[in-house]
Amino acid sequence: MKRLFYLCAGLAVALLAFSTYRAWYVAPTEATMGPVQRIFYWHVPLFIVGEVTPYVNMLASLGYLYFRSRNTRLALQADALAVAAAEVTTVFVGLGLVAGILWGRPAWGIWWAWDARTTSTLLLWLLYVSYLLARRFSSDESSKTLGAVLSIFAGVNVPIVFMSIRWWRTQHPAPVLTGDGYLDPSMKAVLGWNILAFFVWGTVLVWARYAILRVEQQTAEHRLHTLLEREAV
Repeated sequence: MKRLFYLCAGLAVALLAFSTYRAWYVAPTEATMGPVQRIFYWHVPLFIVGEVTPYVNMLASLGYLYFRSRNTRLALQADALAVAAAEVTTVFVGLGLVAGILWGRPAWGIWWAWDARTTSTLLLWLLYVSYLLARRFSSDESSKTLGAVLSIFAGVNVPIVFMSIRWWRTQHPAPVLTGDGYLDPSMKAVLGWNILAFFVWGTVLVWARYAILRVEQQTAEHRLHTLLEREAV
């Protein structure tokens, strides 16, 4: 399993290097916005991954709620996966927001617009910040249940984020892959490589954090058993 992980990690590094090269040197310069438009090749993939990992978090959280009174080992595994997915979601959505702000200033003339897309995305990020804070500062079972509830709210918010530029008129441009927006085929190919690279990178990060969290859980279990054995003696 370790060999497969390192293979995926190496693939992620190679894909990130290749897709970044294509974004900088192969993709044509956009006529209106100029070189700053190249932020698009990281801005969009960050949000695509950031809209998939919330469902990993939500499904794992529901798995934890189901198994917590039936199978402790599976419940802990589900909880570790939920936390790993939440952390990666927070990082990817946060980076996507920063990329959008850096792009918005030269493209729109303003750093931020409180429109439907940006506001719903900020809400998604805040939900996961709340999730991680709840898990960080409380170790009892209620924090896991609270995290599972927040994961459901976040899962409901993701379709609102995705559909916001279709349902409402916003400052944000129309979708360029499936909507009314236009994207040159050469740009679409570069975007595709970046989406693949960020997806593999996100998978590797979730995998790595899950493995670390499982080691921490097993270490805590071992310490608890050792303490109980000493008290029994």
